[in-house]
Amino acid sequence: MTDKCERLAAYLPEQSDAALIVSVDNRRYLTGFRSSAGAVLVLREAAYFLTDFRYIEAAGQRVRGAQCVCYRRLYESLRELLSRHGAGRLFIEGEGTTLSEGAALAAALPEIGLCETGLDGWLQELRLTKEPEEIARIREAQRLTDEAFAHILTFIRPGRTEREVALELEFHIRRAGAEGASFDFIAVSGANSSLPHGEPGAKELEPGDFLTMDFGAVVDGWHSDMTRTVALAAPGGGIAEEQRRVYDTVLRAQEAALSVLRAGLPCVEGDAAARRVIEAAGYGEYFGHATGHGVGVEIHEQPRLSAAAGDAVLQEGTVVTVEPGIYLPGRFGVRIEDMAVITANGCDDLTRSPRELLIL
Repeated sequence: MTDKCERLAAYLPEQSDAALIVSVDNRRYLTGFRSSAGAVLVLREAAYFLTDFRYIEAAGQRVRGAQCVCYRRLYESLRELLSRHGAGRLFIEGEGTTLSEGAALAAALPEIGLCETGLDGWLQELRLTKEPEEIARIREAQRLTDEAFAHILTFIRPGRTEREVALELEFHIRRAGAEGASFDFIAVSGANSSLPHGEPGAKELEPGDFLTMDFGAVVDGWHSDMTRTVALAAPGGGIAEEQRRVYDTVLRAQEAALSVLRAGLPCVEGDAAARRVIEAAGYGEYFGHATGHGVGVEIHEQPRLSAAAGDAVLQEGTVVTVEPGIYLPGRFGVRIEDMAVITANGCDDLTRSPRELLIL
């Protein structure tokens, strides 16, 4: 078994317990292999990757630490393996298993007790801290993202559309060697930049606009995430005074949060550090999302730098974004986002792109 499967197996309460992982991202996390169909079965003494004919050859070449099994009918193969190992209880993902899949499992395995609590938390805890080789892949994904930002600065000009900017970013990241884009890229300008998750459209960039771009790369299954807001010079040069004031406030908020991040810090305090700056400047009502989130095999994972984070505490090796923003409805918005690795005494900012205001 891989170290990850062994670590997951250690969470199983009894020797006769087993865990079934069906969600794409958790399967890839455990085995290093991505496929549209398959399941990972983890027991104390063994781990199996089950898939169909379409993937079995590739799985045999790329799956790490689990025996590959080709199935015709998944539940029949599961029943056989569980019987072989004398399993009496099967933990399943509450979040990754649909109601219909749960019902089908219960019908196919009447002699096995299904448990929907526990497994999601174990997987979340495993994924919370990243190993050095995982951080290296995230670092490489961010390097490609930084390169894409440097490139897009040469592409941006009045008359380009938001959609053209988003496409150019993705083309550049893929051409540079990324497995893919971390998510559907955001490129919103002018009044559209007040939409935190606005979709790129046919709007043309205009002098005086803010342009907010949120984008990232995937390298070997590991994600990066970065946001930069740049300005297109207004007629006569420069930008409006309030635009500059809002940008400076967001930048100071981000710097405040980055300065306090460290292992052991309550996540709510990481959020509060940024939020205090924005509230003191009079823009508190225009910052409505969390300050940051975890990044890994998914673009959004635990922990959250949020006022709603409860008693969650940052751990060494966790990767988080720091992305405060101010959004003035119908006018403009600003978000600046870096990605950092939490260390014992602070954080390592993986983002190398400039954060100061760029007026193009």
